[in-house]
Amino acid sequence: MVVNHYRLRGNILSYNLGGMGCSAGLISIDLAKQLLQNGESADKNMVHPNSYALVISMENITLNWYFGNDRSMLVSNCLFRMGGAAILLSNRSPDRRRSKYQLIHTVRTHKGADDKCYNCVFQKEDSTKRVGVSLSKDLMAVAGEALKTNITTLGPLVLPMSEQLLFFATLVGRKIFKMKIKPYIPDFKLAFEHFCIHAGGRAVLDELEKNLELSDWHMEPSRMTLYRFGNTSSSSLWYELAYSEAKGRIRKGDRTWQIAFGSGFKCNSAVWHALRTINPAKEKNPWIGEIDGFPVHVPKVVSIAS
Repeated sequence: MVVNHYRLRGNILSYNLGGMGCSAGLISIDLAKQLLQNGESADKNMVHPNSYALVISMENITLNWYFGNDRSMLVSNCLFRMGGAAILLSNRSPDRRRSKYQLIHTVRTHKGADDKCYNCVFQKEDSTKRVGVSLSKDLMAVAGEALKTNITTLGPLVLPMSEQLLFFATLVGRKIFKMKIKPYIPDFKLAFEHFCIHAGGRAVLDELEKNLELSDWHMEPSRMTLYRFGNTSSSSLWYELAYSEAKGRIRKGDRTWQIAFGSGFKCNSAVWHALRTINPAKEKNPWIGEIDGFPVHVPKVVSIAS
C-alpha cells in the first residue's frame, strides 16, 4: 500500500514482519539498523549508504478478534485497540542536524526454545473451533525471565561501572559461593532519563515498575498511553515517546529506553539518544490538544476476598 500510494521505485526493499507480536516494532528497528549500517558506528561499513528506512508499526484487532466465551481468550478483546506509527531512519550525514534521536543500541531476546514461554501467548481454537489468542497464567513470570535475560546483555552497554561491579559481585556470590543473597537489580535510572515500557496491560506495568524500582514519573508515559489508547501492540512505544515529547520532557542529550514484549516469547530493547531538545509546539503529536489534561488518576484494582 505504501509503495503504491507514494509510487516508490522498483528497487525498494520491502519486509513484512507480521506475526512478530507486540515486539514487532523494535524487531523492525533492529532490521532497519542492520540494513543501514554494519557495526557499531553508522559512519563505518555502511551496507546501503545514503539511504532511508521506513518502519511502520500497527495493530489491527480485526484479524484476531475472538467471538467465543473462553475467558483466557476474551482478555485480548478488552486490551487491544487500533493504533499505528511510522518511524523514518536515515544514515545520511546531512540528516543529523534535523533528526530527533540517534539509535545507540538494540538488544533482542527470544525465549521460544522453552515450551512455557512459547505457549504463554498462543493463537489457537477453543472447544467450539473459534480462533483466538490465549494468555497463560505464566505470562508475568515468563516476561520477568525474558526481561532479566535482556538486561543482562543490555546492562554492560549502558550502566556506569559502579553498577556493573555491584551486579557482578552479587552474581559471583550467588553462583560460585552459594551465598543466600537477593539478586542485585541495577539502577537503570542512572543510565536513562526516560522509559517507554510496552503498554501491554496494568499487570505488566506494575511488575516492571516494581522490578526496576521506577517512580510514578518514569511510568507516566506508559500508564497514560494504556489509559488513553489501550494496547496498540508494537506501536504503543511510539505513543509513549510522543507523550514525553508533548510534555516537553525530552532535552538534548537525554537517553530513552524502549522495552517491548511479545509472543514467542520475546523481550526487545532499543536505546535512543536525543540529538536536540524537542519543542512540543513545533511537533505533530497524537497528544497535542489534550496533553494538559494528563496525567489522570488511575485507581489501583483492589481485590476483595469472598
